[in-house]
Amino acid sequence: MTELEKGPTGRRRGRGARERILSAGQQLFREQGINRTGMDQLCAAAQVSKRTAYQHFTGKDELVAEYLRRFDPSVLSGVFDRTDLTPRERLLAAFDIPSATPLCPYIAAAVELHDPQHPASQYARDYKKAVAARLADTAREAGAADPEQLGEQLALLIDGAAARTRVLDADAFPTAAAIAAVLIDNAIPAAAGDDH
Repeated sequence: MTELEKGPTGRRRGRGARERILSAGQQLFREQGINRTGMDQLCAAAQVSKRTAYQHFTGKDELVAEYLRRFDPSVLSGVFDRTDLTPRERLLAAFDIPSATPLCPYIAAAVELHDPQHPASQYARDYKKAVAARLADTAREAGAADPEQLGEQLALLIDGAAARTRVLDADAFPTAAAIAAVLIDNAIPAAAGDDH
């Protein structure tokens, strides 16, 4: 193998390069933000040449979109797919988020990018709509009178708690969960809500 066939650290290019680039992007975008992460830094962290990076992604915009697309395709399956909880308990479990959890990557990307036409902005919109839809589906299962409204209210509370936790460096999720419990109890008729 000639020197031209080796990557920046002597590794063969292409073997796992795409995954290393995505992994480095995930780490750097979370730690310092999308706008503060340059391609040179990203390539160094992924141990790939710029040429290799551009063989896998046409540019940083495509990399950011792929990062978000792959982040959580199941839309909180750890909450919504639990069979050991009642629907009401699953709605409340959506607020059981450790305070050390970084800001939602979809919110962070939307705030940083400022471009509603950016592919990552579209992924962020789609994901946020999917979260509200999963909440609405679970609210419907719990017997809520207006499940779409409750789903939107709970989605707004989750996003607000995530942002407030980050800005104040203090856990806002317990307060959001208490508000959610009141909303849920008010939205679910007494007969349907007897499982709590």
